[in-house]
Amino acid sequence: MADTDNFFNYPSDVDNYGFDWGRLAVTLAPQVNGAKAFSAAVVQVPPGKGHDRHNHPGSEEIIFIIKGTGAQMVEDEDGTPHTKTVGPGCTVFIPESRFHSTLNTGDELMEIFVVYAPAGPEELLKELPDFHVIPKSTLGG
Repeated sequence: MADTDNFFNYPSDVDNYGFDWGRLAVTLAPQVNGAKAFSAAVVQVPPGKGHDRHNHPGSEEIIFIIKGTGAQMVEDEDGTPHTKTVGPGCTVFIPESRFHSTLNTGDELMEIFVVYAPAGPEELLKELPDFHVIPKSTLGG
């Protein structure tokens, strides 16, 4: 029987990626459990924090707001930014290579689930200057 333990992951089961704006826990990816077509992560953004405008060349992204409220910006095909207030239950589609940003405008932790297709953008985050690893051993769980 195949080992399926790595099919089930919580954010505390993996090393988290820390940034000045919050943290990201890659719970599904080729390097985590062999996923081939996409990767996924749970993101936590504290009140007043957010990540700057960026894109993921060659990948689409799905953002699903689990908890909290924020301002989500997505640029259209002409590069014009469009910002909407988002909250729990909102799904945001980021077309391939499209610039976007997220800001927690609420007074509680914002939790977000993201999916990248194809996988890969999560690995590029390690190149950001404020990147640091938050070892899973320090997360509890």
